[in-house]
Amino acid sequence: MTVKLNQHCLGVVLTGGLSSRMGTDKALLTREHESMLSFSCQKLQQAKVSEVVISGKQHGIPDCFENLGPMGGIYTIIEKYRPNALLLLPVDLPLIDSESLQQLKRIGELSQQACFYQDSFLPLYLPITAFVEQFFKKSFSQCTSNSAPVISADKKGPSIRSLIEQIPHSSLTIKNKQGLFNTNTPEQWRQAQQKIKHQRMNSRIKNV
Repeated sequence: MTVKLNQHCLGVVLTGGLSSRMGTDKALLTREHESMLSFSCQKLQQAKVSEVVISGKQHGIPDCFENLGPMGGIYTIIEKYRPNALLLLPVDLPLIDSESLQQLKRIGELSQQACFYQDSFLPLYLPITAFVEQFFKKSFSQCTSNSAPVISADKKGPSIRSLIEQIPHSSLTIKNKQGLFNTNTPEQWRQAQQKIKHQRMNSRIKNV
């Protein structure tokens, strides 16, 4: 079987969260004079995706169905763009690097499987296969049959875990373990800033 690389892979920055624990919009937090939204878009571009789009009504494409977490955003992007694959990146990973994203994309394209790193379903390379389309059709059939495009806050939608469990996938080991450091609270954000500072200092020492 011939595997087609560099297919239409859409980079997606997920910004649809409420940022309730952070207390402010995580996409607008500043990382070395650059917003996390800009930083995330740049990392996806460096991973050589076909195009980068932003999921979330505050900064980009609003979800078709509210209160469904990242899966609502993913479903919306698939329906709107009909891509061959998605490279999904949440906006709250200030230590992620483009090499880690490229590895997910490269191995995902070769294996034609969903690819993510151990202990973290995001970032995620997701080929839009028949398995994936079937999952979303089944999961959202009840939503799409309802004329009101809003799901009550107490009704949970499908999860990324439930999607992964039903499709071919690979769990990889990341070289840059700090790249998956998630920032949901002000304290975690302060810790991330310290890690970035140490990385910068170590880089300068190596270059001396």
